[in-house]
Amino acid sequence: MKKVFQTPESYFKGLKDYPFQSHYLTINNLQMHYLDEGPVEEKPVLLLHGVPAWSYLYRHIIFTLAKEGCRVIAPDLIGFGKSDKPAKAEDHIYQFHNDSITEFINKLKLTDILLFAHDWGSLIGLRIAAVCPDLFAGIIVSNGMLPAGNHRLHPRLRFWQLFSGFSPFIPVDLIIEAGTDRKLDKEERRAYRAPFPSFKYMAGIRSMPSRVPSSPGDPQAIINKAMWELLDRFEKPFLTVFSTGDPITRGGDEYMQMRIPGAEGEEHVRLDAGHFIQEDKSPELADIIIRFRKKLKMN
Repeated sequence: MKKVFQTPESYFKGLKDYPFQSHYLTINNLQMHYLDEGPVEEKPVLLLHGVPAWSYLYRHIIFTLAKEGCRVIAPDLIGFGKSDKPAKAEDHIYQFHNDSITEFINKLKLTDILLFAHDWGSLIGLRIAAVCPDLFAGIIVSNGMLPAGNHRLHPRLRFWQLFSGFSPFIPVDLIIEAGTDRKLDKEERRAYRAPFPSFKYMAGIRSMPSRVPSSPGDPQAIINKAMWELLDRFEKPFLTVFSTGDPITRGGDEYMQMRIPGAEGEEHVRLDAGHFIQEDKSPELADIIIRFRKKLKMN
C-alpha cells in the first residue's frame, strides 16, 4: 500500500475568509476534499485549481457565486489542500489526476457543468471535456492550456520545474505571491502554507510541474494531441480569461480561440493581473462567471 500523508486539521483552524464546510469523497482509496456551496439543486460551477494552490484560491469567488444562488464546487487535487497526499513523486502522474477528477465528477453525478479551469486545472479539465463534452454546459479557461509539446516552454516554467523538483525548501506562500500583483497578508500566507506542514507533504508540488508535456514525443503530449483533435469539434460556449502579467501562459488564449469552435463570438477577456488572477481580480472573475452562467441559461 502506498504511503499517504494527511495534513492535521489543526493546521487549517481559523483560516481567513474560509468559513466553508468540508466534504470528502473516496477516490482511488484516497480522500479528496471539496467544497460544495450554494443550492444543491442548481447546475454546478466547478472550479479547478492548479499548483501549488488549493481551493483557498477561490474563496472570494465561491462566496460571491453562492450568494448569487449558484452551486459552486471546488475540489482540492490529491496532494493539495485538505486532500490526501501520496508521499512519492511518481504517485502524481498526469493520468492519475485526470482519472481522479473524472471519478470525482462521476461520483457526484455532475452534469451541465460550467467549468472554470486555471493552471493545472486546465490540463486536467480540458482532457475531460475532450472525451466527455456532454458533461459540460460551457468552459472558462484562465491562464492555462492543454499542452501538446508543440510550443516552447517559457524559461520561467523551466526554472519552476527545476526549483520544485530539486529545492530542499519550497515556500508555497511566496510562490503564490510571486504570481500576484498584490501582496498577500500574513493570514493569507499562512493559509497557503497550511496544507504543507513539512517537506514530506509536498510530493505533488515537487512532481507536477515536470509533468507538463514539453516535447512532441512526450507520451502525454501524444495523448494531448489526440485530445486536441476532439477539442477541434468542441462547440459548447468556450471563454478565455487571461492575465496580462503572466508570461508563461501568454498567447494560450489566442491559440484556444483559434482552434476551439465554441470560442467563436465569445467576449474573451484579459485582465491586469498576475498568474494567480483569483487573488488580484476575484470580483471581476465572479462577475464574468455569473454573466457567462446566465448566458448559458443555467438557472
